[in-house]
Amino acid sequence: MMIVLTGGGTGGHLNIVKCLLESAVKKNLDCIYIGSENGQDKAWFEKEERFKAKYFLSSTGVVNQSKFKKLKALKHILKLSFKCQKIFKEHSVKAVISVGGYSAAPASFGAIFARIPLFIHEQNSKSGALNSFLKPFSKNFFSAFEKEIIPYPVGEDFFTLARERKELKTIIFLGGSQGAKFINQLALQLASKLKERDIKIIHQCGKEDYELCEKAYKELNIDVDLFAFHNDLASKMREADLAISRAGASTLFELCANTLPTIFIPYPYAAKNHQFFNAKFLQDRALCQIFTQEQCQNEKALLKSIFTMNLEYLSQKLQGITQKNGANLMLERVLNSL
Repeated sequence: MMIVLTGGGTGGHLNIVKCLLESAVKKNLDCIYIGSENGQDKAWFEKEERFKAKYFLSSTGVVNQSKFKKLKALKHILKLSFKCQKIFKEHSVKAVISVGGYSAAPASFGAIFARIPLFIHEQNSKSGALNSFLKPFSKNFFSAFEKEIIPYPVGEDFFTLARERKELKTIIFLGGSQGAKFINQLALQLASKLKERDIKIIHQCGKEDYELCEKAYKELNIDVDLFAFHNDLASKMREADLAISRAGASTLFELCANTLPTIFIPYPYAAKNHQFFNAKFLQDRALCQIFTQEQCQNEKALLKSIFTMNLEYLSQKLQGITQKNGANLMLERVLNSL
């Protein structure tokens, strides 16, 4: 059976595609990927040989555009959707699974027009514009945040490398797959205070700020595990006892799987403030702390939170938040409904 996995743009969306692909391979399902030539899609999957075919289309975002540009982008999406219908016919596609993002638009609309079952995974607590629009047309809508919960697809290594934390020896700063300037600045701001307490720093800074951060740490005379991007983030998390992180959904559930206590600093300009509500999902269960970027200006309060968190309690309680095989369960639901 041939299925299409579509969507991307950011690491969060693409992580889900990767998890679904790995699950599909185990189930002997053939997969095609349809993404965009923009964003990170090509960097992730251009050389991925487990897909039977890959298509990177000229799709672009619609949100935050002027009315004229929105109409132009929508017209282009419709044009690409007809191209997707030809792809579906050529490969005898039986289902399309969208993980959201503008990369998913052509294949999602194409599935609706071709009357091929469309399944949607919403990664965040607040649905994106595309997923909200397409939800009524989908065969099934999966979310880790809604009443009919399906575990968030997370790589198995995050569970395998989980451990219980008891003492603060190492902090990891996470800004997402592309890094985050605010998190980078905060890490550099706190570095000397952490060094005074002999706390080791691991820092995912993104490609754009790597040289700046490397230079700054050298000037501070601080030995740090600094990297722009890492293919084995689970092993980096395992070394840490506490994370200071953005609150993208993939990162949030990877931290849960790894049972790593976290202070979340949501990206304030995310659509519908979804990163705050992602983190609030854990805060409502007393399983994390949230600082807004403004609240981080109170360095004394932030440091107090860092040094007084009950790491052992949190790492124990985080074990029950998500579970393995989220991608497997999702694919089983898809197959059972065809």
